[in-house]
Amino acid sequence: MGLLEATVLGLIQGLTEFLPISSTAHLRIVPELLGWDDPGAAYSAVIQLGTVAAVLIYFRRDLLRLALAALRSLRSRHPFETTDSRLAWFVVLGTVPIGVAGLLFKHAIETSLRSLYVIAASLMALAVVLWIFERAASHRRTLDELMLRDGLVIGLWQCLALIPGASRSGTTITGGLSLGLRREDAARYSFLLSVPATALAGVFELRELLHATDRPSSAALAVGTVVAFGSGTAAIAGLLRYLRTRTTAVFVAYRLLLGGALLALLSTGVLHPRTGLPDAVTPAATRGG
Repeated sequence: MGLLEATVLGLIQGLTEFLPISSTAHLRIVPELLGWDDPGAAYSAVIQLGTVAAVLIYFRRDLLRLALAALRSLRSRHPFETTDSRLAWFVVLGTVPIGVAGLLFKHAIETSLRSLYVIAASLMALAVVLWIFERAASHRRTLDELMLRDGLVIGLWQCLALIPGASRSGTTITGGLSLGLRREDAARYSFLLSVPATALAGVFELRELLHATDRPSSAALAVGTVVAFGSGTAAIAGLLRYLRTRTTAVFVAYRLLLGGALLALLSTGVLHPRTGLPDAVTPAATRGG
């Protein structure tokens, strides 16, 4: 993988990680269109560390406040006493379902589910679900009103993000809307919830990727991660500002158009639905991507 390819993939990762349009889908589709090799699930997970850093820095005051509130709640033995302590523990508990599901279905996520047919179907399916809740939701609740059940429900929605094309932010924002959250609050909670899962996935995959025989260079990993950080920061600020006054309709339309175009390209033979595995890999590389 060259540095130009790493730069393009990092830019795509950062912009699409936080918009509800699926970073995984774009990291599969763009290399396919440009004739590049599939970077693999492991590479995608590692450069996600750049977007994790974007969340940590953008929400640094919020995260520090939540962390301190969680520590105080441990001392007082009242974990859900304040809004901040509730949010902190909801993020922790909401991460458990995707962690368990990710380990159980790791092989399928990294192989068969990376088929472009699966990606096209999930792009369009979540677009329909997002539109249903966009239209039906009250858009009145705030994060101050979030309860334990709500945190767990959004955590379960996040599990759907393991299907390439579904989108982590797309599933969790949809989950927030289904509970009546305001669009901006649903997006803000989605970003906070992304930190533990993406950080753990990135560190786990980095360890395995470094032991693979066929892996991107350290320079490619570094460039992809840094570019993902910069574009991810811009995407966070832009999406929050956008959702203060607008609906998610543009993302619904984009997902439907992209999924339809992808199916058309597959049906005409322009693109080929590969599983995402290279033709010949070592066992370590298989586990990594």
